[in-house]
Amino acid sequence: MTCYRIVRDDGQLDTIAGQKFATYDAAYVVLERYYGDLCCSDEREYYSIEEYSATQDLADGQLC
Repeated sequence: MTCYRIVRDDGQLDTIAGQKFATYDAAYVVLERYYGDLCCSDEREYYSIEEYSATQDLADGQLC
């Protein structure tokens, strides 16, 4: 099963980074809200959405 997670470009974890989603679009909505709440600030964190295999999550009884 393919899932998506949000990662910070500096590798740190926070309330946004580490969230997992079943679809790319769901992850995108979270980032769209985050960046939409900021106004021209250089103090923001930068995030990416990456695809990953949810094999380990499924073994742990979790879904994306």
